[in-house]
Amino acid sequence: MPFIRRSARAAAAVTALLALTATACGPDDSDAAAKPTAAASTPAKADTGSDAKLPNGLPTSIKDLEKWQQGDWKNWDKWAREAADFANPVIKDLWKPSRMSGAKENQNTVQSNFGSDQGTTDPAPRPVAAKEVARPYHQHAAPVGKIFFDSPDGPKVCSGTVVDDPAHPGKSNLVWTAGHCVHSGARGGWYRNIIFVPSYNDNGLSASRVDSSPQRNITPYGAWWADWVQTSSQWIATGTHSGGGGSPYDFAVLHVKPENGGGKSLQETVGASLPVWFGAPSPTLFSGIGAWGYPQAPPYDGARMFDCIGKPGRLSMGASMPTEYRVGCTMTGGSSGGGWFATMPNGRTALVSNTSIGPSNDTWLAGPHLGPEAQGVYNAISRKFAR
Repeated sequence: MPFIRRSARAAAAVTALLALTATACGPDDSDAAAKPTAAASTPAKADTGSDAKLPNGLPTSIKDLEKWQQGDWKNWDKWAREAADFANPVIKDLWKPSRMSGAKENQNTVQSNFGSDQGTTDPAPRPVAAKEVARPYHQHAAPVGKIFFDSPDGPKVCSGTVVDDPAHPGKSNLVWTAGHCVHSGARGGWYRNIIFVPSYNDNGLSASRVDSSPQRNITPYGAWWADWVQTSSQWIATGTHSGGGGSPYDFAVLHVKPENGGGKSLQETVGASLPVWFGAPSPTLFSGIGAWGYPQAPPYDGARMFDCIGKPGRLSMGASMPTEYRVGCTMTGGSSGGGWFATMPNGRTALVSNTSIGPSNDTWLAGPHLGPEAQGVYNAISRKFAR
């Protein structure tokens, strides 16, 4: 695939991100906290997403929790799978480097020409060859990491981004990703054992070396377990993993805690987070947007972080649905949930979308426009942990 030169605006966005993450403490650096930053957030009068709760059937007793941690979580049909049922107790040392490297992509595909007659859709963009992010990742893309989870089909991977929490400026424990990275959509339920690993494989070791590498090289900031998840009710009701169903609402936010405990937040630990730009302009008004993530499906192997920078266009999955962003990119499955970054008028880099779908020939990616539904999901999880 030909490489397309980054536009000046796109380069500025990357420069802003580098400036944001330059103060991030490395795994062996001092543990000084990043300066507090807060994103303005107005409560949205919109769907607040599915509020994950623990009903009596899930592991709420010590006995049930012990069974769950000893492997009973694998009994998918035994535990409730309704949209309101979420449980993700910490299972210490479950995610070893060897188990991480064996996880597969959670593909979400459409036909390459889908959307041409669904509404306001621009011509398919020219493919942009994904470029490996400079290493070590904690110095160049500190908010970006990899998400691991268990599904009925085995261990899976996605990508995610540390985002600001308006309830805890400078001390966020929030991670943005795709809805299909936490919930299987219309035909299933919540995934299990969901963790976020910031700066996964920090020095970009080859996949063959990940299994035998010390844990600190693969998880330099440790594993962060989701203790709560919010996604949209639209994704839960209509989401599919082929054909693009629910993709305009394919977003989610995790609230996480460190596997090994500790008093510092995720943002303080990695040294950075990004604001979320709700109601960002139409794709046609951007000269460049960057998509970041850890592509897993061939020709990639999930070991390294990549990005694609290009001018976005519009993709419509249906005349009555919100128009999505679309950008040329050769990243494959595994990059799902990875953040899309752009420069706000105030010069800050912000998250404006996340990777949701791509075609089977891996020439472009598309992600939702973050409107009131997305802001409702974000505000709901922030408020839950505001106390």
